[in-house]
Amino acid sequence: MGTGEFALPAFRAVLASEHQVVAVVTQPDRTGRGHHQHVNVVKELGISGGLPVLQPERVNHPEVLEQLRSFGADLFLVASYGQILKPELLSIPRLGAFNLHGSLLPKYRGAAPVQYAIWAGERTTGVTIFRIEPALDSGPMVGKVETEIGEEETAGELMLRLADLCVPLTLEVLDRLERGIAEFELQDPAGVVLAPKIVREAGQLDFRQSCRRIDCQIRALQPWPKCSAVLRRAGQPPLRCLILLGKSWCGGAASGGSEFRLGELRVVEGRPLVRCGDGWLEVLRVQPEGRKAIDGRSFVNGMADLAGAIFGESPGDS
Repeated sequence: MGTGEFALPAFRAVLASEHQVVAVVTQPDRTGRGHHQHVNVVKELGISGGLPVLQPERVNHPEVLEQLRSFGADLFLVASYGQILKPELLSIPRLGAFNLHGSLLPKYRGAAPVQYAIWAGERTTGVTIFRIEPALDSGPMVGKVETEIGEEETAGELMLRLADLCVPLTLEVLDRLERGIAEFELQDPAGVVLAPKIVREAGQLDFRQSCRRIDCQIRALQPWPKCSAVLRRAGQPPLRCLILLGKSWCGGAASGGSEFRLGELRVVEGRPLVRCGDGWLEVLRVQPEGRKAIDGRSFVNGMADLAGAIFGESPGDS
């Protein structure tokens, strides 16, 4: 049971293993902007493997539950599926339903564990497989794998890497469950951290934050919704910019004195620096509205009237 790229490597590995996949459940086909239909990679792999593919709008509907019972599955393997599984559904497989979750539980329960781990400045994260219970991501854990988070790694990049880490862990857990030797570990309620769904407004940068915090936010919110700020220059209309990559500035001084404004843009050695709560953030990659993404040096080279320029919010931003 899965939908996105995170589910694909484990699904492919189980198909190639000695275990038998009897059916695939994935989200209904969706149409995006311009009426283009999104490619459902899990659906395509299921069809290519000659498997029954179910795409119910409501997976807990009685008719769907009957279909699921008819497959006689020993367990359900779930990864980035996107629908809540109710108790009646969870009771169908003999061994239970197991979820591949992109964090080291009990930290970052919820829809966006990869994003929140980066945003919080974690140095490590991983994948946890647990038996699904009605409460959100709360079931007993049956396997974990840990990995370091790269200094410049975005959520999209980390998600794909975690998906690959799921492969050996999934096969190991399936083998243990089949042999009846799987060991379960209860989650510590005291360590629970929630990772709710990301909203578009989360991408608005607040330059009162530290450079490290802003850097983490920028990486956490890629590929969606990306972080943005509005550049204001004297005599020019506000310009919304996506800030795609940044790092704390460790070079020479950004000014001759101590006076500055939060969000102030200064150019040092041809590099754009923005004043944050505890220092200066070098903008390494930026995408002005209506233009292609460019590196920071090219951005300032092509921008006139930067004296007194400042990044900030604008009323009605979303």
